[in-house]
Amino acid sequence: MYHISTMFYVYVLKSSTHHSRYIGSTQDIKKRLLEHNNGKCRYTKGRSPWKLVYKEELETRGDAMKREKFLKSGKGREFLDNLHFN
Repeated sequence: MYHISTMFYVYVLKSSTHHSRYIGSTQDIKKRLLEHNNGKCRYTKGRSPWKLVYKEELETRGDAMKREKFLKSGKGREFLDNLHFN
């Protein structure tokens, strides 16, 4: 018997049509990206298409939420700005 690990992700999306990015967390990045691009999310609706430009894998939902909060902070935005997404 084996244990199936469920990971959590923090992700950064960049709008292909606007100069904006979106930071979120999820267990299923592919599904979440589809939701963003299909207008199912209030903030990202109308700014699609969205492209996944960064992700981090974390072990717990709590860790993912803490990291998401950091990336939305001043220091976190500075960290992301230094990655120079294209």
